[in-house]
Amino acid sequence: MIANALFAATGLTLALIFFLGNELRFLIPYRFLLLNQSGMALLLSVAMLFVNLTGGLFALGRRFFLKDTGRKLAHFDRELSAARTPMPPHLHGGELN
Repeated sequence: MIANALFAATGLTLALIFFLGNELRFLIPYRFLLLNQSGMALLLSVAMLFVNLTGGLFALGRRFFLKDTGRKLAHFDRELSAARTPMPPHLHGGELN
């Protein structure tokens, strides 16, 4: 789940950087001045954007993809206890700890 959030945040951050790089072409003559004057602030802003996107995407993933997980696991546990679900031969009830 964390890997998915990191992957999506990386993709969104790169997409935003490329989009802004294309839209702000008129700043190319001033790039050295901008990087020298506010390079650290830009880097910090991009890093904070990445962290916030990762956290937001992780929260969305937990909210929508882990919906009713406890109820589903309880149902599966009841099925196993009733022995209605076939178990693989190497996972019989006596071998489980």
